[in-house]
Amino acid sequence: MNVNLYGCRGKWLMVDLGMTFSGEEYPGIDLVFADLEFIEDRREDLLGVVLTHAHEDHIGAVPYFAEELGVPLYATPFTADLVRRKLEEAGIAGKVELNVIEEDHGSFEIGPFAVTYIPLAHSIAEGNALLIDTPLGRVFHTGDWKLDDEPLIGEPATDEELAEIGDEGVLALVCDSTNVFNPVPSGSEGAVYRGLLEEVQKHSGKRVLVTTFASNVARLQTLGHVAEETGRRLCVAGRSLDRIIEVAQDNGYLQHFPPLVDFDTAMGLPRGQVLILATGGQGEPRAALARIAEDSHPISLTEGDVVLFSSRQIPGNELSIGRVQNRLAERGIVMVTDRQSEIHVSGHPGRPELEALYGWLRPDILVPVHGEIRHMQEQVRLGEGNGIEHCVFQQNGDIVRLAPGVPSRLAQVRAGRLVLDGEIIVPADGEAVVMRRRLARDGMLLVVLDAAGRPQVEGYGLPLDEDYDAFIEEARDDIVDALKRLKGAQVRDRELVMETARLAARRAAQRWSGKKPQTRVILVGDD
Repeated sequence: MNVNLYGCRGKWLMVDLGMTFSGEEYPGIDLVFADLEFIEDRREDLLGVVLTHAHEDHIGAVPYFAEELGVPLYATPFTADLVRRKLEEAGIAGKVELNVIEEDHGSFEIGPFAVTYIPLAHSIAEGNALLIDTPLGRVFHTGDWKLDDEPLIGEPATDEELAEIGDEGVLALVCDSTNVFNPVPSGSEGAVYRGLLEEVQKHSGKRVLVTTFASNVARLQTLGHVAEETGRRLCVAGRSLDRIIEVAQDNGYLQHFPPLVDFDTAMGLPRGQVLILATGGQGEPRAALARIAEDSHPISLTEGDVVLFSSRQIPGNELSIGRVQNRLAERGIVMVTDRQSEIHVSGHPGRPELEALYGWLRPDILVPVHGEIRHMQEQVRLGEGNGIEHCVFQQNGDIVRLAPGVPSRLAQVRAGRLVLDGEIIVPADGEAVVMRRRLARDGMLLVVLDAAGRPQVEGYGLPLDEDYDAFIEEARDDIVDALKRLKGAQVRDRELVMETARLAARRAAQRWSGKKPQTRVILVGDD
């Protein structure tokens, strides 16, 4: 969930405003955002938000925060179109200024910053680095990128163009670290085309389904070519795929994409004459692939049909992907991943690509970003090994001075997380989310005391199926005994009575189950 801030002469420029998807640590939560408290407190000094590309971890938070931040957005046409649709869905399109910058070295000035878009290859249309000129030096912010000798979408900057930027001087390279442990280049989309073509050709007479990231316009173009080369009609399953195809074509991409057939037509074709594109390669339970695996989708696969996973497994999604794959396997459906065939390449740079960029730009400072701590620390070591004088490791919330003087960390500020809980954005460590996590872990006890102090006890989520009735009886007895030990004014102290009952019930639950459930007491009757 990328959010980067550059400060100069008291003014700030935000680069990207992304989100991430929730995991088991946030039960009932789908979306997670960075807490923008630091810049919200300095909102009058924020000049704008510059978006590098249209992946959700770079633009997904825009509709939730853009109106509140109240500053203009800047993006190239494809990214701007997707952002505009998000703003329209949120009902704030007329309240947020969205500036479209031509993608081929388009530039603009804002306060002390002059920003130029530098096209780089990535797994989405219009992936861009940003060249940020300031009075104190130039920053090359890579965004997400890779090198690709055979890009199918867009024209990334050439080696010569990048070397020319280096000749002009680069103060700091702020660089993607995601694939720093990969000892080889990430590979080209052209190679994926050949791998997918070969794989689909192997399975003549079978229905073939390919799942990939919806945003990967180059991959969609590749699959369009594969469908035509193998004589198959193309069918798309997934609303995000429909949206990306529409936006891509509106912005001049996928102009020769083959016409699509609907579900009924696809199911009526001979099995070897259809190629299906579907969302859900990360195991999302509501996506098309999961529903197809459960045989609850209009698209149907049977034993011997083939699913190609033309995407990498995002860390954290292993279990959900495994569930979908196991369901497919139970039904005799053949699966092929990028470990078995060259049907996917990463959109992030391996070590040789990072070293090549160092050589072209020759920065004074390297600041690794985008990845886990182990990735960023490793890129520090890689930069030092390649002769970069200053390699700065930073974590969320670090304020790093790049110039003037030797780069150093000036301060650490709060950098928390927010979550979308239903329709409300709340702190990730707030009472609601923490309580939900505790309930999921330990269950709940509800104790109701009538005016005479007689307790009723209900337990939820305790592992006491066979012993539940015996536990309830003992818990009631424990509460009665604990209340009898109260004397004089203690008996009339409502808070003390409730706390005494709570502790007695909770101790009984811990004794029976080993759990410490969340316990609530309701006292009814006269005050």
